[in-house]
Amino acid sequence: MSITRKNGPLYLQIKKIIKDRILHGVYPLGSHIPSEPQLEQEFNVSKMTVRNAIQELYQEGYVEKRSGVGTIVTRNTSFSKLSKGKLFTEILVEEGHQIRKRHLKTEWVHNEPDSELFLNFGERCLLIERLYLLDGSPFIYYTHYVSSLVDMGEEFDSSELPSLYERIEESQITLENFRDRFLATVANEEIASLLEVSAGTPLLKRLRSSYDQTGSIIEYSIGYYNTELQHYLISYDA
Repeated sequence: MSITRKNGPLYLQIKKIIKDRILHGVYPLGSHIPSEPQLEQEFNVSKMTVRNAIQELYQEGYVEKRSGVGTIVTRNTSFSKLSKGKLFTEILVEEGHQIRKRHLKTEWVHNEPDSELFLNFGERCLLIERLYLLDGSPFIYYTHYVSSLVDMGEEFDSSELPSLYERIEESQITLENFRDRFLATVANEEIASLLEVSAGTPLLKRLRSSYDQTGSIIEYSIGYYNTELQHYLISYDA
């Protein structure tokens, strides 16, 4: 896949892509990530760029290089600053599932005065639509509305959408809390087509608002889950 210097150092972009694949089960715990020559060819970069990316992953504890064996995945969970709760996708990956993200749309939205989006984000915000696939089957359809304070980069690949919460952190924004609301709903024609279910199929709908330390909303998302494929799970450490 292609990466660009417009989005920062190449080795950091590669590190983030590989890390995202690890967190979503593409490279399972205990498995090998692709060899350096394979990564050089995939990203069209130098050997040193790939080695720097792997070194970053090693320093963060995600991989370990073993002589004569290769680079092994040694951790597949991230650290959440929001709570002790594990991310839903992390629970699924720990259970042996694979999660893929498919980028559907990214565009700037100009909000109408007095609308809820205007009250939350001002004149404009970034709209991101994406589809999560569970073991190859459409599972979650997300629509995100993101504050213009968040730098999401300039280009998006259809298969390697950058981590939203990682980009928020890189934009020097600290999320202090989030609020989730859950509703029961049914799939309309558009959502049914995306999730490959019949119109009228019962779905779980999640509304999430993420706030910074000043209480300002940074991201608002709407998610539709096909819970017939997998129940929504929450795990907390005591």
